[in-house]
Amino acid sequence: MFTTADFFQYTQWSGIATLVLAAIAILGFILKWGIRFRLVGATGFMLVMTAGLFTLSLGPLSRTVIPGALKYSLVYDNGSTQAVIAIPPSITPTELEATLRQAASNLYSNGRLARRGDNQLTIRSRTIIHPEAGVSVPLYLGEVKRSLTSREDSEMAIEIYPEKFAQLPKPTA
Repeated sequence: MFTTADFFQYTQWSGIATLVLAAIAILGFILKWGIRFRLVGATGFMLVMTAGLFTLSLGPLSRTVIPGALKYSLVYDNGSTQAVIAIPPSITPTELEATLRQAASNLYSNGRLARRGDNQLTIRSRTIIHPEAGVSVPLYLGEVKRSLTSREDSEMAIEIYPEKFAQLPKPTA
């Protein structure tokens, strides 16, 4: 993943390229080149690219990394108070707790809207099991509830369902 220093370096190079392109566009107007208006368009595009790179150098989108967390996929997100992540069926309760903490941190956003009386983001974790051929069943293994108003939530509630882990398929040796 790119860091703020990387984006700042790209901003510098893009800024230099923008200035060079602007000089060529001015030269094109002085010498009445046929492509002078295209050069103005390219300079404008480079200016927008430079501004975007500068914005990313201030603080790019970053993901939290919690040791022991597994990769997950976001399956459902209503944009306000509920989300569901998919996890592999080989997960352990310890890995699930770390994964839920990571998902709670990554899915936090100031843009989430609270519903009447519900000021918590609930993220449920599920996996798919196949009890018999041709049958797939979602199995919810745990959930985390975190505040919608504070990025650093010290009162995050993680609930893991140990009885559901008994339904997971046993790993074959």
